[in-house]
Amino acid sequence: MKLDINEILADMLGAMKSSAKDDWPIVKKSANTFIQSKKDRLELLAIMRISGEITEDFFQKRLEDEKEILASELHSIAIVNKVVAQNAANAALKVLENVVNTALKI
Repeated sequence: MKLDINEILADMLGAMKSSAKDDWPIVKKSANTFIQSKKDRLELLAIMRISGEITEDFFQKRLEDEKEILASELHSIAIVNKVVAQNAANAALKVLENVVNTALKI
C-alpha cells in the first residue's frame, strides 16, 4: 500500500476541525503547524508499522506520545480548554491509526 501522507494529513486536519467545532478558528493555526512539523515523523511511524519494523505496541505508544504532545500544544498555544484539545488530538491521530490498520487489515 502506497501512503499519501499529504492526504492523510489533510484527513487528520479534517478530523480535528470536526472535533473542535466552534473552536476550530482558534485551533486551526496550531493544528496546521503541528501537523506540518510532524509530517516526516508520522509518515515514518506509519511506514515502519506497515512494514513490520515496529510492533503494534510500540506504534500505539508512539501514537499516545503524539496525542499528548498535540493536545498540550493546542491547549497552551491555542488557548482552548483541555477537553477540546484532547478530543482534537485523539481525532487526528485516530485517522493515522485507521490508515495503518487498513493497510495491515487489522
